[in-house]
Amino acid sequence: MIGLDTNILVRYIAQDDAKQSPKATHLIESLTTETPGYISVVSVIELVWVMTAAYASSKDDICAVLETLLRTKEIIVADAETIWKALRMFKAGKANFADCLIERSGNAAGCECTMTFDRDAAKDCGMTLVV
Repeated sequence: MIGLDTNILVRYIAQDDAKQSPKATHLIESLTTETPGYISVVSVIELVWVMTAAYASSKDDICAVLETLLRTKEIIVADAETIWKALRMFKAGKANFADCLIERSGNAAGCECTMTFDRDAAKDCGMTLVV
């Protein structure tokens, strides 16, 4: 298994760097089920942030990228089931992906609720507002 940093994923998806993008493409396309790539939860969050902040990617584009990563047999995504649940919540509502993942991660860990001061997170993804 080979760990994949966020910058590898970004260069592969964006294809925006003449030197790094071909190297990222070669690396990603050389992965196999015997030697898969591994993506951490932190890299998933960073990827969504970069796609949103730096590339102004649409929600549909972000969802498509995450779904592709999660379905690719040559890639192992950490906590994939929790990320799938967060992705479904993100697709269905107004909450940002990070809030969805925070709430779903707490749920997966057995938390009764996830407390927040963020009114939007409480309203859009079921966290409990501290008042």
